[in-house]
Amino acid sequence: MTTQVETAVRGPEAYGLARRTISEMEQAGVWPTPLNFELWLHYLGDPEGPLGREIQRVLGAGEPFSESTAEMLAAEYLPRGRLSEEIRDAGVVLDRELRTVAEAIAAAHRTHADYGATLSDAGRDMTSAADPSRLKKIVTGLATATRKVQRETAGLEKRLDSSTREIARLREHLEQARRDAMTDALTNLANRKAFDEQLVRACVEAEAAERTMTLAVIDIDHFKRFNDTWGHQTGDQVLRYVASVLNRLARHPRVAARYGGEEFALIFPAENRLKVMEALDAARQEIGSRALRRRSTNDELGAITISAGLAQHRKGDTASTLLERADEALYASKRGGRNRITDADAVDSVAA
Repeated sequence: MTTQVETAVRGPEAYGLARRTISEMEQAGVWPTPLNFELWLHYLGDPEGPLGREIQRVLGAGEPFSESTAEMLAAEYLPRGRLSEEIRDAGVVLDRELRTVAEAIAAAHRTHADYGATLSDAGRDMTSAADPSRLKKIVTGLATATRKVQRETAGLEKRLDSSTREIARLREHLEQARRDAMTDALTNLANRKAFDEQLVRACVEAEAAERTMTLAVIDIDHFKRFNDTWGHQTGDQVLRYVASVLNRLARHPRVAARYGGEEFALIFPAENRLKVMEALDAARQEIGSRALRRRSTNDELGAITISAGLAQHRKGDTASTLLERADEALYASKRGGRNRITDADAVDSVAA
């Protein structure tokens, strides 16, 4: 799912969105299959997104929303659908290459077997042959058989070289597809799926090595009001701007991700809260110091601010408990007036 829809289905409005989805599908005469439901959930959750606009085009043109239409839309617009399609295509290519190589190896094996038989026969014939012309004929036959083996060997080497290059290209293609499936299309940061995997890995590594690790959750202040005022396209411009600042902050091994609609997350392996606080505050100040303008009209949009919450990994913390603590710190930042960073430990001490 897109991060916007992921956020919607995990919030208070989730059940209303699900009921609305079923109702809209019924009105449009679309069967509520699991795939259709997922597509329409995307459509209603983000009607101005690429998938939403394409479904509106299909409905506006009066085209039937058939199974083939649904499969085509899923393959084009759902990340895991695109990845599955890439994997299926890769499987076809790999199967073809392996079959071709197997046939080449079998042919070479037969040729070498025939060559062995030829050598054996030639050995027997040369033992008994006294006539020079007979010996010449045997040698000529051996030379012909040797050239045939050489041709088969050269052909096999060429086929193997070609297949090796094709498989290397295929591997790179699949790796790119994997990267695309783990990247948020709007901001080019890691998406929610990639973030979830990275956070679990970072927690496991911090626990095993008994070292520190810090998680920060960041939210753009008053983004909904901004989006409603200026429109989704300008809102996307703001998301890309904030993401660009966070991306510069996320030098390896740090990881920056788009966590939800206007929420971001940063993983800081082997870094304590003091260093993380300094880095986040520098990003907060940079983002808030720039007066943005609307790209299409050059209207001044004003400054954008962010709020953040951070939590340092404790012994026994799982990804979910660490994320929960960081979220609580983020909410404390918002309750405290926004445009600030709050440490989860500060929240815990107040609660105690």
